[in-house]
Amino acid sequence: MKLTLRQQLTQFAHILQDHLFPVLEEATGELDDTARRLVATLEMIPLSRFVPASRGWIGRPSKDRLAMACAFVAKAVYGFSLTRQLLERLQQDAQLRRICGWESARQVPHESTFSRAFAEFAEMELPQFVHEALIAGTQKDRLIGHIARDSTAIEARERFPEAAPKAAAQKPATAAPRKSGAPKGKRGPHQRHKGGKPKYQPKQDTRLHRQRRMKLSAMLSELPRHCSLGVKTAYDGNQKYWRGYKLHLDVADGQIPISGILTAASLHDSQVAIPLATMTAQRVTSLYDVMDAAYDATEIQEHSRELGHVPIIRAVQRARKEIPFQGVPPSRPFTWAEEDRFKERTMVERVYARLKDEFGGRHIRVRGHRKIMVHMMFGVLALTVDQILKLTR
Repeated sequence: MKLTLRQQLTQFAHILQDHLFPVLEEATGELDDTARRLVATLEMIPLSRFVPASRGWIGRPSKDRLAMACAFVAKAVYGFSLTRQLLERLQQDAQLRRICGWESARQVPHESTFSRAFAEFAEMELPQFVHEALIAGTQKDRLIGHIARDSTAIEARERFPEAAPKAAAQKPATAAPRKSGAPKGKRGPHQRHKGGKPKYQPKQDTRLHRQRRMKLSAMLSELPRHCSLGVKTAYDGNQKYWRGYKLHLDVADGQIPISGILTAASLHDSQVAIPLATMTAQRVTSLYDVMDAAYDATEIQEHSRELGHVPIIRAVQRARKEIPFQGVPPSRPFTWAEEDRFKERTMVERVYARLKDEFGGRHIRVRGHRKIMVHMMFGVLALTVDQILKLTR
């Protein structure tokens, strides 16, 4: 008989409580709550499938990359801000050291070795593949009701990329002499649109239009990923500026992150909706896409319906309805059922709050898109396992 997801998770929790934890406590001592969360996380995520082994290679053997990957997961679970804090804890805590894979303090690598290993994990996108495998193993056969989509600010300690030097402005051509009798400062009839102001024509070559005809890899490669200046309007109406990036997440019922993309901070949220929805649809089966007013665009709504979903998007309050944004027709108000389902969007806000407060998402000490994405995804991995295990409680 095939077990359901809840039955599989319950069986996994029983194995942890009845078999694995007692054996570990005999070898390392009594485990506290944080150590139990770390052991459960390492047991659930398939790290060993994606970390390359270096045994049998020619030359000096490299340090154990699997143990260092487990240590980076421990850094997210324990909420350490710096790798140096993790190393100090590994030197002092024999229990944590043995959970990660080292028997003695002398086996723990130097901080520079951890830095090189982190760069290797960023190059191979290790936590992204592990998270995708985790979602495929635990959420693929689950029918998800709501997918909440939103972004959050990621502040980084790096400079903006230098802008390319602008080409020298060409000297404007000499203007034609004004005809006698023509009023000064007025444009000629060839420069004026007949019948007053021209009718608004929506653009047909926007990124949203192109994404409808592109594959996922092409959509992701087109998104900007450099460090930039971002701005968001807070709930009190004030604008908040930051330098760095944006993390975009799709979160399922139960506050389980399904997929994520890191982009430049200056990119509008709507530009990531279609690739993020495509990525999520390849991993899980869902019914409703819940988004705020930043995603109110015709292309996003049509793409959601093509995927077999029902889009629930808060309408933008536009001052001039006769000129819709990008050809979007005036959205109708929510029904009472849609209004009730739209409340589920707050779960993505709670995920961002936990990611930043409990799993190191607020303390970024690395630079570059790849490294920051890996740092965030180690936290997303730990948070995903914690939320999945809550289904068994």
